[in-house]
Amino acid sequence: MPYPKPATLSDDWSIASAEGHRPKKRLGQHFLTDPEVLARIVDTADLSHQDTVVEVGPGRGVLTAELKSRAGCLVAVELDVELLPALHKRFDSKAGFHLIHADILTQPPRDLLAQAGLPPEAPYKVVANLPYYITAPVLRHFLADPHPPTSVVVLVQYEVARTLTATPGDLSLLGIAVQYYGRPTLIAKVAPSSFSPPPKVHSAILRIDVYPAPPVDVPSEAAFFSTVKAGFRAKRKQLRNSLARGWEIPAEEAAGIAEKAGIDPQRRPETLSLAEWAQLTWVWERRIAA
Repeated sequence: MPYPKPATLSDDWSIASAEGHRPKKRLGQHFLTDPEVLARIVDTADLSHQDTVVEVGPGRGVLTAELKSRAGCLVAVELDVELLPALHKRFDSKAGFHLIHADILTQPPRDLLAQAGLPPEAPYKVVANLPYYITAPVLRHFLADPHPPTSVVVLVQYEVARTLTATPGDLSLLGIAVQYYGRPTLIAKVAPSSFSPPPKVHSAILRIDVYPAPPVDVPSEAAFFSTVKAGFRAKRKQLRNSLARGWEIPAEEAAGIAEKAGIDPQRRPETLSLAEWAQLTWVWERRIAA
């Protein structure tokens, strides 16, 4: 059953505002102000008091308050030093709350868990209102880590959410990268008016259920992504030409490799499924080893 919708965000807003903080454009700060969106995020995260949550960019603590009320342990990582006093004032007395001043991209998940006094292999979830400009790096940071989260629920740019949830025909390098690690679902579109200051584009709530193991069999993760990157080297061209450019081989040879993988070399890279990219990887790796 969904949690009740928060009645107001005014308390969270006034606490941070009293500290004289103003949103920083260089950090991509757009603070959530819509209680209905907040409720949808925490419902989507499906939290219990047995869960550990890592929040990227707690900001003014709007989402933080709801996460802490539902999770047993919350590790909040904030880069903006000006936001720290209000966050400490509001949450330091809460059991299981840990505020870390750092750039999330420099903090391996194991280190975050250790700073919270947890075992390095403890399961955790990621929930965040992500600045648009670090969406891809943050997702890669967690999903590609040797100890990834069990799930990710984030607010991201709407068009990025559509990219990540695309199917063959519209798949991109970023979409394949995320779908290799987990199953992304676009939960809801979010209007600019749900934030202050409002961004220029719509956002979306995105959930990623992380796989315990990749959904396709590949020689190695590195080989798989090397092949995909080669295939998208010239994504608007036919696969044979894009692979030829990426692998630096003649187009005829690239076409032959695609055919051995059971793929029409005249197809476009965005039409291939993960399984087809995996088969193409195997054929290319065998060609290298021969």
